[in-house]
Amino acid sequence: QVQLVESGGGSVQAGGSLRLSCVASGKIFPRHCVAWFRQSRGKEREGVASITWGDGTTSYKIDDPGRFTISRDKAQNTIYLQINNLQPEDAGDYYCAAGGDKVCRQVAVPGEGWWGQGTQVAISS
Repeated sequence: QVQLVESGGGSVQAGGSLRLSCVASGKIFPRHCVAWFRQSRGKEREGVASITWGDGTTSYKIDDPGRFTISRDKAQNTIYLQINNLQPEDAGDYYCAAGGDKVCRQVAVPGEGWWGQGTQVAISS
């Protein structure tokens, strides 16, 4: 059982930056991943990035990966998502998830993995 709590969302001007945090409690197996997903209004939840807990291997599914950086601090059981040069399309609810293959491949499947409640990002012009 893993519990995840996201924070760091808010309203940011276009072009600004945000760092989202996800604090995990419970054991995450080394071969499992933690991933960030986002869901914009009217759209399906999409994968942004994932990181393998054990060796830190990262994978990005987002179309514009150069603006996103996923990282983790194992000592703090915290996973971060740095977003730079925020664009209007980045607005939405951001969720972190922990689990196996589906999470590692950033595929959102109901009932697969453990999920946080999300943190909201709004972009102002």
